[in-house]
Amino acid sequence: MFPYPSAQGLHVGHPEGYTATDIVSRYQRMHGMEVLHPMGWDAFGLPAENYAIKTGVHPDVSTHENIKTFKRQIQSLGLSYDWEREIDTSSPEYYKWTQWMFLQMYEHGLAYRKKARVNWCNGCQTVLANEQVVDGKCERSQDPVIQKDLAQWFFKTTNYAEQLLNDLETIDWPEPIKLMQKNWIGKSEGAEIEFRIKNEELGIKVYTTRPDTLYGVTYVVLAPEHSLVNTLTTSDNKKLVEDYLKITGTKNDLERTSLNKEKTGVFTGSYVVHPLTGKEIPIWIADYVLATYGTGAVMAVPAHDERDKEFAAIYHLPVIDLPVNEADKWALTEQAGGTRKTNYKLRDWLISRQRYWGAPIPIVYDPEGKPHPVKIEHLPLVLPTDVDYLPKGTSPIGTSASYKALAEKLYGTGWHFEVDTMDTFVCSSWYYLRYCDPHNDKQFAAPETLAHWLPVDLYVGGAEHAVLHLLYARFFHKALQDFGFIPTSVGREPFQALRNQGMILGEDNQKMSKSRGNVINPDDIVNQYGADTLRLYEMFMGPFADGKPWNTKSIEGMSRFLNRVKKVIQDNKALPTNNESSNLIHFTVKKVSEDIVHFHFNTAISTMMTFLNAKDFLGENNWDKSAIEKFILLLHPFAPFTTQDLWKELGHDTELDHEVWPSFDANKIISDTVNLAIQVNGKLRDTIIVATNSSEVDVKQLAQNTDKIKKYLAGKQIVKLIYVPNKLVSIVVK
Repeated sequence: MFPYPSAQGLHVGHPEGYTATDIVSRYQRMHGMEVLHPMGWDAFGLPAENYAIKTGVHPDVSTHENIKTFKRQIQSLGLSYDWEREIDTSSPEYYKWTQWMFLQMYEHGLAYRKKARVNWCNGCQTVLANEQVVDGKCERSQDPVIQKDLAQWFFKTTNYAEQLLNDLETIDWPEPIKLMQKNWIGKSEGAEIEFRIKNEELGIKVYTTRPDTLYGVTYVVLAPEHSLVNTLTTSDNKKLVEDYLKITGTKNDLERTSLNKEKTGVFTGSYVVHPLTGKEIPIWIADYVLATYGTGAVMAVPAHDERDKEFAAIYHLPVIDLPVNEADKWALTEQAGGTRKTNYKLRDWLISRQRYWGAPIPIVYDPEGKPHPVKIEHLPLVLPTDVDYLPKGTSPIGTSASYKALAEKLYGTGWHFEVDTMDTFVCSSWYYLRYCDPHNDKQFAAPETLAHWLPVDLYVGGAEHAVLHLLYARFFHKALQDFGFIPTSVGREPFQALRNQGMILGEDNQKMSKSRGNVINPDDIVNQYGADTLRLYEMFMGPFADGKPWNTKSIEGMSRFLNRVKKVIQDNKALPTNNESSNLIHFTVKKVSEDIVHFHFNTAISTMMTFLNAKDFLGENNWDKSAIEKFILLLHPFAPFTTQDLWKELGHDTELDHEVWPSFDANKIISDTVNLAIQVNGKLRDTIIVATNSSEVDVKQLAQNTDKIKKYLAGKQIVKLIYVPNKLVSIVVK
């Protein structure tokens, strides 16, 4: 995942994922694969604009200064990116195609404008998508999010709800990420049933997943925004309802639906007739019901729903206990005149932003205010510079004289462009496609290049993108393929395999942040220890997907390891060679290869340490140069600077990336390894394969570094560590 070039530059948490993909890229090249390992910049968005407001430096200037810093830092780490394919989402050459894709969405009915109740952040002075609201607050500024009625642009992600759900089964992603997406899409199978309003021809349709509880319905609840609220409110209840609507209008959806909040509501004065019993049932209004889910009305069954039960207790409404049988649900649905229906929690993606630093929305309005797509030949619609970019609650672009003049020049007097910009997640939803063909000025990418490279075989990034970026990118991929722009041969998903890195915390076990003063600058580590030491340490800290605290003292161990590697070669390169590969190198090749594929980088490094410590490549008066050369090849993806220098010291003038990954002889492994049990507090928790001649120190280190054992040691103190040679490692913790 490409970085957002913030003013702070990289901290040591960033290189973790970058180093992992670099290891895999080098490993695959050495297997003869053609590898695309690109880098670019997610350069539009609120953080850059907020930084510009704070410093008084235009975001176009500050962002590109930050990019220079990021690029210098990344290059210092020896990451083998293809810089020929570098992209920048804030460049007109890139966002021309972002705008083009908006027009394709518009043409195919997936982009639309409507007045809607939206999330508004006063701190950022802009609207937010539902996915950008966390616990009722803006994920960026942490300001409370309120509700406003505004005309905004949306992408119809709901058209793809079923595909977004079902296609999760076709990809190799972590199960927790899949589960988060499934929950966000929120598919439910239920029934739509109409409750006729007393003395009226009208009815209220409710959606329920439990039609088998129909006989337990004691009241019906409408969302405050329901279209029938005014019609159903009697004159006696009008004042109470109006006051209640004013209060609920200040709350956002998350506040309204929180399980912890006290339920509130108001009686309309009207009743419906139960479709099975004919009994009169009161109609209430309550803000725990949302107009955007189902029909905006629910049948309340206090005996079988906790929210309904709480509400009934507060307002002294009846509770009917009854035995239910789920097998009866569809029979009761039919008996009540209802229909089976599937619902989703997923809402359409709100993409309008009332901010400056983003891709302009390519829509132009005629003098009557009707929207029209900007003509393709007028793209890119370039972000104007004659703008005071301070947030005003409406887009600052609206103050641009040049923008207004351009619209009238191209389309006529009285015409004007849309002044909102696009959510920065629109830009990042398709960047992986541009990497395939970054210099194409005729298409966002030629179909043949997309067919050659896609899907992305391996995608690495933080789990915090579980819903936002990953869901949007999947939507874009499917839509563009349906429009005919992505070959069907590449499949329906953009990222075939996903791996999440765990967060690297500060030495105080807290998330790194400037305010806490616990940020570690990778420049400092590289200057003191070298890039290879930093790379090795980050991969050795623990299982890749786990969070782990930084420890500057521990990094010295990696430095000592590299120095031992150098010393072995410098001390022995003049000795005669026997070229009879030791058994241990065959085991080491197999284990390191498997560990790279499975992202077990920490145990791969432990295995290489074990090989080096065993020293069975040394005879009395000679050494096994072949084994050492294989070892250098194994170490190369992890420590490319050191290994390339040592490769030359061993008499080679080739680039290691172009060397062939070493092979192993399985017959030589069998007789030279042993399975060891690992116990924690007397219980078997894992097993490992080690070389029979491994030292006690190496075995204990390997035992503590397996993914399974790490979980049992987290936050615990090791009070005893026992090694029974060739049998087990026993760890006692408290």
